[in-house]
Formats: sequence, C-alpha cells, structure tokens
Amino acid sequence: MYNFKMTYPLKFRQHVLAIKEQEKLTYAQTATRFCIGTASLMRWAKRIEPCLTRDKPASK
Repeated sequence: MYNFKMTYPLKFRQHVLAIKEQEKLTYAQTATRFCIGTASLMRWAKRIEPCLTRDKPASK
C-alpha cells in the first residue's frame, strides 16, 4: 500500500497567505499565481496547520 502525503508544508501555507494579504489579492488570483486550488486557500485561512489524522474509516 502506498502512503502519498498531499499536504503543503506549513511554511509554504504561511508564505502564500502572507503574499495574499500584502498584495491584497483575491483567493482566485492567489490560487492562480501559486497553482493551487481556491478551496485549499480558504481552508488554510480557517486552519493553517495541516491535518495529520483522518476521521473517516478505511473504505475497504
């Protein structure tokens, strides 16, 4: 079984949100600039720490 972690590092998240505030960009503009999803940015704005556990049981 493979264990792919698809999270961005905390430093990167902080950097992206700092640039968004400094340059007064929208979520869409920031997402385009850094090639990430707008939903990710909105989620980071609420909770910046990456989620390390999963509350959902395995599907198999």
